[in-house]
Amino acid sequence: MVPLIDKLSRRQLLTTGATVATGYWLGGRVCEAKAANEKLNIALIGVGGRGAANLNGVSSENIVALCDVDDVRAGAAFERWGKAKKFADYRRMFDALEKQIDAVVVSTPDHTHFPASMMAMRRGLHLYCEKPMAHDVWQVRTMTEAAEKYRVATQLGVQRHTIGNVHRVVELVRSGAIGTVREVHSWIGGTRGMPGLPKKFPSVPSHLNWDLWLGPAADRKYSPDYCPYHWRFWWDFGTGETGNWGCHILDIPFWALDLEHPTRVDATGPQVDKQRTPQQMATKLEFPARANRPGVTLHWYHASAGPEILRKRGLSGNGANTVFVGSEGLLVCGFGSHQLYPREKFRDLQRPEASIPDSPGFYNEWLNACRGGEPASCHFGYSGPLSETVLLGNAAYRAGGFDWDAPALTAGGNDRVAAFLREPVRAGWKV
Repeated sequence: MVPLIDKLSRRQLLTTGATVATGYWLGGRVCEAKAANEKLNIALIGVGGRGAANLNGVSSENIVALCDVDDVRAGAAFERWGKAKKFADYRRMFDALEKQIDAVVVSTPDHTHFPASMMAMRRGLHLYCEKPMAHDVWQVRTMTEAAEKYRVATQLGVQRHTIGNVHRVVELVRSGAIGTVREVHSWIGGTRGMPGLPKKFPSVPSHLNWDLWLGPAADRKYSPDYCPYHWRFWWDFGTGETGNWGCHILDIPFWALDLEHPTRVDATGPQVDKQRTPQQMATKLEFPARANRPGVTLHWYHASAGPEILRKRGLSGNGANTVFVGSEGLLVCGFGSHQLYPREKFRDLQRPEASIPDSPGFYNEWLNACRGGEPASCHFGYSGPLSETVLLGNAAYRAGGFDWDAPALTAGGNDRVAAFLREPVRAGWKV
């Protein structure tokens, strides 16, 4: 009889190791050990801007393909990784190199995360995707289910999950240091959003494939007001500051309080613009009781001066983005610092022992998972519900509040919401 390990290809070995880590058994742990000694063959979709940082993060591996619709934005990466195959259309990349790729990194604008990611996972390729996971709630749920179905190692780009201060905050909340937490306020400052309407529509630059950049979005004339950056504040392409920062910041209460899916979502803000994201908004999400935790009300704000609770309680918001309101006190924190209130009460607090281990590095978590190690900390099973919650807040702002049935993926009491849960796709881009 031929040993199992001799029958398996390199690609199967890598996939087998990953499935073991996520609870699926396809062979012995010997496959995992062999895979650990090999470099992964990685393809990147989107290598300018955020994609350049992600490329650096996985540069220890074999970079076999780079895909970008803008030759100028991608120029530095194309030059540095001269041996990698170059593509503008990731569909052609998958057709040409599918058997040579082990894992894919997607760093494109929000509206193109879904088709690229689904094409990768359906081919059994491990996936790192930038936040938010996708452009609408249905897409996020579909990607979350696909990750489990195709048994691939995933990671959402919530890089601040590895910061030591965040770990200490999670441990404090979980230890009961501030008592029972039923209310949390999280925010992002600034007034980004509502960009000016384009007044000029020049010819598409020769270095940009505008049709591919649009991807599944409705056709429209090119404008530098959309591309390469301000797409973030146009509903057809981005998800505003809530989508931009929500996954990073709400990761803290999600992790600390073991949140998953809200059952009620409401939002307020300025008059809704059909094309552009707002400069401010406020979302209220009700989460049901779970295990030994009571129900939680989570407030999310895009507010230039932070939430009202800071002023009411006389708290400093410097360096902060979250306030946990507990029955025994408050915990105000950001990514790099935290403070318990009242200060006098907690001056001699004996802090819980550190229980969250240091990360080997956010990218290394994913690379290790691809080789069959433990799942990455922001795998889609965790970050899918987080991304859904962020996008539900946007939906409530645009359509009004609603009751949320997460298993059925339906909104109750508001028929207008459906249009923002699953958006139309341009012909030729259905996955």
